[in-house]
Amino acid sequence: MINTEILIVGGGPAGLCAAIAAAESGAKVTLVERNDSLGGQLEKQTHMFFGSQKQYASIRGIDIVGILTKELDKYNENVTIMLNATVIGMYEDGILTIEQNDKYMKVKPQAIIVATGASEKFLTFPNNDLPGIYGAGAVQTLANVHGVLPGKSIVMVGAGNIGLIVSYQLMQAGIKVKAIIDAAPKIGGYLVHASKIRRMGVPIMTGYTVKYAHGKDALEKVTLWKLDDKWQPIPGSEIDIDTDVLCISVGLSPLAELLWQVGCEMKFVPELGGHVPTRNEDLETSIPNVFVAGDVGGVEEASSAMVEGRLAGLCAAKKLGHVLPDYKEQREDCLGQLNDLRSGPVGEKIRKGLEQLIS
Repeated sequence: MINTEILIVGGGPAGLCAAIAAAESGAKVTLVERNDSLGGQLEKQTHMFFGSQKQYASIRGIDIVGILTKELDKYNENVTIMLNATVIGMYEDGILTIEQNDKYMKVKPQAIIVATGASEKFLTFPNNDLPGIYGAGAVQTLANVHGVLPGKSIVMVGAGNIGLIVSYQLMQAGIKVKAIIDAAPKIGGYLVHASKIRRMGVPIMTGYTVKYAHGKDALEKVTLWKLDDKWQPIPGSEIDIDTDVLCISVGLSPLAELLWQVGCEMKFVPELGGHVPTRNEDLETSIPNVFVAGDVGGVEEASSAMVEGRLAGLCAAKKLGHVLPDYKEQREDCLGQLNDLRSGPVGEKIRKGLEQLIS
């Protein structure tokens, strides 16, 4: 049995910031990451961040990983990092089971921060399993992490920020983006991203979805069709586009299986991506000493995930008696940053979702 004060599940932006804050507070931290490196989605993100200087504005996601890991190294006497380690189970007695390099082990922490992120949603249409049909995360991994182009031309499904940003990155890599489509009547991403795409001659077709994918051994062509104001397809509106890549970017679902397993109170909140846990202002769930941070608690931007991670790390450490002299100031600063990130029309959906969760 491994004993630790705070176990953090997930080494992405939220998990990294939670580990830094908890270790800085003086807690003994074990950070568990299923991949062979830390950073999560940040490792795929070559675009510069928005937000403020505190959220690393104008710095690329791939560079933020280095900044955070360097900061975490300052507290290495308090931190144990487990890579290639998967949390298999999380149980009501507070024990977690982990598999690492074919070794099975049990961990008994005093507090847990779940920062498992989210998984990509997909679309249902005939032949949606053809080679050449990817989620946006897979395309980012191929192109930005491994330097492998997924194909010669692409149709992007989804005009949110991820779809727009990935399309632009692929064009920079030499791939022809033939169209960006979205079932919604309006573009969901920031107009600054959409404007860059349109200036490069790429059509953004709102109110369209995929009807059919064509190909024998791999994708060769897609058929699109128009949707009416009730989201129903319009017969006779079909359009065929020859392409060898179809990229699906239609949103994320919180990876909340561990929270279900341990018995957290969950609510279905569409504005936050699906089923998410109720929590208090300190990000503590209905199960005492179980905290959440990042997309597992509601899908947002990486900037919010990092701030939530820091808040969860501070509050979990305080629950165990590790309190920084400026804890109140740091906590209020985190809450203020989150309020700013969720302000205005863009954050309205997030605010509406969170109102249903805070206990």
